[in-house]
Amino acid sequence: MATVAVSQIKPGDKIAQDVLTPLGSVLFHKGKIVTARELEILQAFLVPSVVINSTDDKNTDEDSSADKTSDSNKQSVKAASPLMEQYDLTVALLKRVFAQVNSGVNIPILDIRNQLEALLQHIGDYKILNFSPPSVNNNDYLFHKSVMSAMSCYMLAQWNSFPRNEWMQAALAGLLHDIGNAKVDSAILNKPSNLTTEEVEEMKRHTVNGYQLLKNVTALTEGAKLAALQHHERVDGSGYPLGLEAQKIHPFAKLVAISDIFNAMTMKRAYRKATSPYVVLEQIQKDSFGKLEPVYVQTFIDKVTQFHNGTLVRLSDNRIGEIVFSDRNAPTRPWVSVNGTIINLTVERQLFIEEIIPKTDSSK
Repeated sequence: MATVAVSQIKPGDKIAQDVLTPLGSVLFHKGKIVTARELEILQAFLVPSVVINSTDDKNTDEDSSADKTSDSNKQSVKAASPLMEQYDLTVALLKRVFAQVNSGVNIPILDIRNQLEALLQHIGDYKILNFSPPSVNNNDYLFHKSVMSAMSCYMLAQWNSFPRNEWMQAALAGLLHDIGNAKVDSAILNKPSNLTTEEVEEMKRHTVNGYQLLKNVTALTEGAKLAALQHHERVDGSGYPLGLEAQKIHPFAKLVAISDIFNAMTMKRAYRKATSPYVVLEQIQKDSFGKLEPVYVQTFIDKVTQFHNGTLVRLSDNRIGEIVFSDRNAPTRPWVSVNGTIINLTVERQLFIEEIIPKTDSSK
């Protein structure tokens, strides 16, 4: 091992001891392979030096490796997590279901439920604010949004103390809420520019189409079916297709509305960047005054912003820092330490968290 100045570290070097921030949080764990991104973060935190494996250490590691594979190659072929494996399988299944429905084939609800159960076995690894599919083809946007909505609705049902036997149905509601889009012209679904009045009306029909497709599926509760019909209804009666007010909207549809908005806005599209999850949470919070169910919204915000002290973030002015304190009265605006200076986002309202920097697995 050798202590090396950050200015002398090269991409591919392996960190031999945990690297700490000025406030004592772990910035990178032992074993992390340095890339250009890690160098940028080290410099942002003014870390003077890092202990890395020496050349002899690297040779010893290589000699003891059964297949003589370098650490950098191991990083590139690292297997997907169990959550991502099941996530990808669920997206692929939903894509097939949409194609089958458009061809007049019945919805394979047993296959859907079995795959969703396999995905939800790993729900503990799903971090709503940090989760982002690695790459999303624009034509696959609906499928990814629906799978993330299924996971979000499952968690929302738990957080809001729904009976346990309703959690899976809430997840199915999230997964299938957009099934009616299988009947909408794909050119309209994937159109990057503004829709015409006629195209907007056709798009809105996906709610009625979805309910018609699900209404005879006996394995779904009425709530899961109504979520397809009502997820664009709003508690003040301003939504569609029926302009229902709060008391007439099924709770599952209210859960889906929150999940749908959050996942739609935080996902990168071909024609726009992903919106910061913290900005989206603030928008959802505003919408809870007349548009979305306020109790469900507050629970969602409180839960997804918990336990994020130490999280690395990029602010809207491109500075990198770490969350050091979250005020439960303003959970979307935590305190962020940037090079030892505390930025209180509840005071500095012109700033916001632009991006959460995920902590990569350093065990490889």
